[in-house]
Amino acid sequence: MSEVHRTDPGSSHEVVVVGGGIGGLGTALALTREGRSVRLLERADSFGEVGAGLQLGPNATRILREWGLLDKVRAAGVEPRRLVFRDALTDEVLTELDLGQEFQERYGAPYVVLHRSDLHSILLEACREAGVLLETGRTVTGVENTEDTAYTQLADGTVLESDVVVAADGLRSTLRGQIVDDEPVGSGYVAYRGTVPLAEGDPVPDDVVAWVGPGCHFVRYALRQGDMLNLVAVFRSPAFDRGESEWGGPDELDAAFGDCSDTVRSALAHLWRDRWWPMADREPASEWVKGRTVLTGDAAHPMLQYLAQGACQALEDAHTLAELSTGQEWAKALASFAERRIPRTARVQTTARMWGDIWHVDGVARVMRNELFRTRDRSDYKYTDWLYAP
Repeated sequence: MSEVHRTDPGSSHEVVVVGGGIGGLGTALALTREGRSVRLLERADSFGEVGAGLQLGPNATRILREWGLLDKVRAAGVEPRRLVFRDALTDEVLTELDLGQEFQERYGAPYVVLHRSDLHSILLEACREAGVLLETGRTVTGVENTEDTAYTQLADGTVLESDVVVAADGLRSTLRGQIVDDEPVGSGYVAYRGTVPLAEGDPVPDDVVAWVGPGCHFVRYALRQGDMLNLVAVFRSPAFDRGESEWGGPDELDAAFGDCSDTVRSALAHLWRDRWWPMADREPASEWVKGRTVLTGDAAHPMLQYLAQGACQALEDAHTLAELSTGQEWAKALASFAERRIPRTARVQTTARMWGDIWHVDGVARVMRNELFRTRDRSDYKYTDWLYAP
């Protein structure tokens, strides 16, 4: 390393967190709560979150309760009554999961849906109140590790010294490449999103509903205490399968849902058509740590959306890393973190892929799936215990 520059030369921080999304903010907050001094670096010129709704299972809301944030999350969101699966072609209810008292007693916390930006704002405010140093417009280009120090290199030539660097810089992480030699895996599916304001007196849907169909699905649930609906339409792109560079456009959206029920097709008019999100993940990684650098969140385990666990697993990472950082030196804490979290998140990643395949089957496989869903014991939690239980 040539010349070392340091911003705020009088300020020393044990931990540098790279990335100011939900995972990065959660990690910064959790570590600060354990007495660590944390500097968080966000590449964008301001903090913000892209997207619309997200779902928080009880594995995440338990953590938010521990951090003293669950009341704010509940006030900003909606607690749905059920998760409901319908056939996208016929509208038939296939199965459901009751999210009421028995569910909450079993898992020790509620299921909440809310706007991504609302959760982001709650975490950002909590980080400010906890004393995290928050910096925007800071592009990280790499990290150099020694036995007991990490040197974070910024695009402007600044180098920051810390005990640990936490890479929370997302699916297309800059820092992951220093630990894992891989690339994102495109699924061929693309998501369109939209929100619909609900006027006073309009009925507010109290379920999270997923219509599952051949090569497509549609999800709807209420946000912001019932002030709006969140809509998501996902489909497999034929142009992607043909190897074309331009794929997933609005013409393909309409064609993908052409055979779906009136309920689903009529909702497509409320989607944003000027932007769409290709769905990608990565293969589960066997290494998350190099020296004093550790991967978390989507930088460590990006996953497809079918289990609604992206934000939840990032918050689990934050909680676990902070817990393990207490009472032991960093090298052991990072090793213990990877040992505990890699098997868990790899299972979520691979199960999400499998669940997506099940949602999108056609023909005889669709008939079989529907029958399995119909005959499922709706009081049996064996398929959710592994994901939600403490």
